[in-house]
Order: sequence, then C-alpha cells, then structure tokens
Amino acid sequence: MLTRREMLGVTTGTLTGLGLFSGVARAGSNSLEPVREEGIAWYDVTQWGVEGRGWNDTARFFDRLPARAEKVVRPAVWNLSRHSAGMCARFVTDATLIRVRYSLLSANLAMPHMPATGVSGLDLYAQDDRGVWRWVAVAQPTKQEMDLTLVSGVRPGKRPFMLYLPLYNGVESLQIGVPENADFQPVPPRTDGLIVYYGTSIAHGACASRPGMAFPAILGRRVNRPVINLGFSGNGRMDLELVPFLGELDAAVFCIDCLPNMQADEIKERAEPFVRSLRERKPQVPIVLIEDRTYTNAWILPDREKRHQTSREALKAAYQRLLAEGAKELYYVEGEHQLGDDHEACTDGSHPSDLGMMRMADVLEPVLRPLLK
Repeated sequence: MLTRREMLGVTTGTLTGLGLFSGVARAGSNSLEPVREEGIAWYDVTQWGVEGRGWNDTARFFDRLPARAEKVVRPAVWNLSRHSAGMCARFVTDATLIRVRYSLLSANLAMPHMPATGVSGLDLYAQDDRGVWRWVAVAQPTKQEMDLTLVSGVRPGKRPFMLYLPLYNGVESLQIGVPENADFQPVPPRTDGLIVYYGTSIAHGACASRPGMAFPAILGRRVNRPVINLGFSGNGRMDLELVPFLGELDAAVFCIDCLPNMQADEIKERAEPFVRSLRERKPQVPIVLIEDRTYTNAWILPDREKRHQTSREALKAAYQRLLAEGAKELYYVEGEHQLGDDHEACTDGSHPSDLGMMRMADVLEPVLRPLLK
C-alpha cells in the first residue's frame, strides 16, 4: 500500500535545520503608549510590526517588496506587491471587546469571484487553552476607511490573538482598539523557521473567503511558523530578477509554486536558472518545487488537461536534471491530487475555494513539517 506521502507525489531528501528571518521589523518594547479616545485605547500596528513583511525598507509599511524593487521587477509584480497578503499582527489581551480602524489602498473592495471579506477584510484568530488557533471574527469592509467593532462579548481571560491583513488590497494604516482598562501586549514578529512561499494568484489568496483561509496562512498556523507570502496574481513566473531579493530573506524553506502562470516552454527556459541562482545565494536552505493544482474541469476540457501534462513534464525534467548535477535539499510535490478528486474545490475551475485551500494545506503540511524541525 502506498503511504500518504507517496500518494501525494512528494519526493524528499536530506533534512536541514531552522533558519532565521533577518529582514523583519522588531518591537522595541512590549508596552506601547496608545491613543485614547472615548474609552478606547488605540494601538498602531506599525509600532511593533507584522509577520509576513520581509523587508524594512519598503515604500509603504505594508508592502511586500522593498522600495528598491520597483525599478527591478516587472510593473505588474511591483503593483501586486503593494497588497498585504500573508501579513498578520500578533498581540495578547484580556479585552472582551476588540475594535479596528484601517485604511485601504484601493476602493476595489471585492472581485467577481472573491468576496470583500477576503480581498479587503481583516481576519481575527485567537489561541485557545490547548494552544490551537481558532477563528473569532472577520471585518466586512464596505468602504476604504473602516472603523468598527470586530468582536464584543469575548469570554473573559488573557489570550494570544492574530489579525490577518487583506489578501488582495493594500493597507495604508491599521490600529487595534481595546477598552482603556484592558491589558494589551504587542507580540513582535517571530523569526524562527521562516517559510517563504513564491507563487501565483492561488498563493496570493484567490479565492479564500477571508485572509486566514489562504493556504499559506493555514500552513503557518498548523506548523506554528511565520510565512512570507510572495504570491503575485497572474505573475508568478520564476522571474530571475526576484532571486536576489529572495536571497536576502533568512528562510528555513523556499516554496516555488509558479506553474499555474507558466507554459512548458517558459518552464524549460526558467526553472533551472531560477533554482541554481537561488541555490547560489542559499546553499543549505531546502527548495520545494510544486506542480500546479489540477483544474477541476480539466476532465472535460482537453486543452487544460494538456497544459497540465506539458508543464508538469517540463518541471519534473528540470528537477531531475538538477538532481543529476548534484543539487541538494531539493524537493518535489506533484499537483494531481492537491484539490482532491471530487472536482468540488474551486470557485471557477482554477482558484480554490476555502475547501480547496484546506486540501492544499493538507498536501503541503507533511512536506514542510519535517523541513522545519
């Protein structure tokens, strides 16, 4: 009988240790002086930082690439890097009411196949007594400037919280408000075991119903590690100009998941140079090559089925050539079963629903977990 790993098409090699993330902003203190208004103490998230922010030298605080990348990467990649996908603010409080004030970069709050809660919402999780992260509330944005009570009537007790930022919109400012008499402790971004995930719209978060349901976020909670989400919708193409920036991150593992945006000829041209260039900068860090998920209507659309076949053959061949020339710490994940086999896990045949996001996390978790020990 095949093991679950064999059924999922996972190829593994020698394991490596943890890495440290050098590019994150650190809080100088766990006690901040808030702005007090009408009985609410407002804390500015930029004072202690967010996980999922890879560089300090960004043009806007919540950008995903440094300002110097603007003249290096393609304009589409730069524009998408202004989205706050994957970022989350962490804090501990005993407040029974939590408010948020935030300003969005774009007035486009939703997309035809993705709700405003996912595109532009804030998503709150809390840790229970067992240490499990559980969902609490989501902001339902109706305009660019939002000021709302995210949750009230919270069960008494001090506990950790995690607030995910919008997936497909940028954030200009973000404050968290609690009653003045509540205890509030900011939690600096973690540094150990950083997962850097480079991919397409699917990694970016389409089409999760809320930010915490994007599969990189699900993985981060499951393996208890910080995640840098570098999904660029329609533009995850193994661009070599991104490699120097990736090399600046003190990653524990790199996930390269670009096939949904690439045809076979592009893969033949770019995959090996991309991996070699990244390996030169990070000789010991595991690199995981990930095939594309299967379109849920590929069974009836031969052109889509052929695209999967040719692109996967090209990536598998590149992987095998890299191994033959001595590449170490290189791993491979097949795509056929990432969304399951019932054809029910997408919103539009391509982008996972919440069900699809969970299934992708199910496939990737057993690959990443041993690499992070």
